[in-house]
Amino acid sequence: MPSVLLITFPFFALVLCGYLAAWRGVLPQPAIPGLNAFVLYFALPCMLYRFGASTPIGQLLDPAVAGVYVLCALVMVGATVALTRNARIGWNDAAFGALVAAFPNTGFMGVPLLVALLGAQSAGPAIVTIVVDMVITSSLCIALSRLDGAGTHGVGVALKNAFRGMATNPMPWSIALGALASALQFKLPGPVDKTIAMLADAASPVALFTIGAVLARSQMNQHEQVPARDYVPVALAKLLVHPLLVWGAGTAAMALGVPLTPFALTVMVLLAALPSASNVSLLAEKFGANNGRVARIILVSTALAFLSFSAAVALLT
Repeated sequence: MPSVLLITFPFFALVLCGYLAAWRGVLPQPAIPGLNAFVLYFALPCMLYRFGASTPIGQLLDPAVAGVYVLCALVMVGATVALTRNARIGWNDAAFGALVAAFPNTGFMGVPLLVALLGAQSAGPAIVTIVVDMVITSSLCIALSRLDGAGTHGVGVALKNAFRGMATNPMPWSIALGALASALQFKLPGPVDKTIAMLADAASPVALFTIGAVLARSQMNQHEQVPARDYVPVALAKLLVHPLLVWGAGTAAMALGVPLTPFALTVMVLLAALPSASNVSLLAEKFGANNGRVARIILVSTALAFLSFSAAVALLT
């Protein structure tokens, strides 16, 4: 465990640094969107492209990883909606609660953290899960969020907006370009490759710092009271139930002869053990859900993940 903490501590320490910087006013709130834009549109796409381009195409198109992960995501979403929707929490809030229960922070935190822990070969399964969460999990939850009439335009327009958001998101495009480069064995010219490498190297520290700043901003801007029973169980489900579900489904799949490797399953379980994705808070705000509840789920899962994720790493590696 101490050796694991030596690797995981800096990642969570950077999140804390960003949180404190925003909370104490060292980082002004108007500067946070700029940091987020740098990570989303420059640094992170470059990092994902490099991992995609250097990963064998077979690992990027692994149907066993995608199938098991999709199944677990659907179970998490369905169970969370069924158990949390009530007179106070309608379809809109239940759906976005389900999204933070099933969508780990793979892009900003998971890829660099698992590469540091397990090596570059862990990028392949991680990239597969990013695509699943962005295309399937997010679209499903956005569609579910429209079922109680919270939106004025219905499910069709909500899905159209979801697909438009994915089309303008640079992350899937960078993954696709990296996969294409891997398949064609394409190499960028030296100066361009160096530029991409410099931006990619900045992705991890800036992304982690930005996560902390975004969490602090969400807490500072929320004045409504949210009962702990509305967010703590969902945060615990993200950190405990989700990885156990992935482990159980993956183990059963291998027993049935599905060509899922033990290493890929380990990567998937550790990804599921990550805290909730911070960008879900932005989606919740856009679609009119209770962003205070979503932000608290993300904050609690991120704070607790320092110990729970480290324990998962110690158990599996």
